[in-house]
Amino acid sequence: MSGSKLDPIDRKIMAELQADGRMTNVELAKRVGISAPPCLRRVRSLEEAGFIKGYHARVNARDLGFEVQVFAMVGLNSQAEADLARFEQRCREWPLVRECHMLNGEIDFILKCVAPDLSTFQNFLTEQLLAADNVITVKTSLVIRCAKAEPGVPFDILEARTAAID
Repeated sequence: MSGSKLDPIDRKIMAELQADGRMTNVELAKRVGISAPPCLRRVRSLEEAGFIKGYHARVNARDLGFEVQVFAMVGLNSQAEADLARFEQRCREWPLVRECHMLNGEIDFILKCVAPDLSTFQNFLTEQLLAADNVITVKTSLVIRCAKAEPGVPFDILEARTAAID
């Protein structure tokens, strides 16, 4: 099932679950305008196809004691595929790294990191990130505040685009 093979009901199911992943199947079915059994079959199919990757609680990091959020721009000495894969694997192992994106251009990777305090992040930076194999440069930017943090994708834009094509 590719993205282009999804019908409006599949997209509506995902939009509703993205907004509230805790609703019951009965409530979801009512919102998308189908009965519960086919709704559940569609949800399971979307999960199996990898369109729905999981269900998560959105937590407030600062309220939980993670006062520091930092974006780290990482430059590597080598961009050979094996070296990129090794760095990505290291990022998956570091708990403070919450996101890792490979970029095109001057920076090889951008990491979103959280820490309870500046000292904890500084220790991670100097003892792990800068010490990692193949890392040649790291530039960091401390987040002052977040104006928007919206997970997922804007299904309404996708629907408008799909409607214009039809």
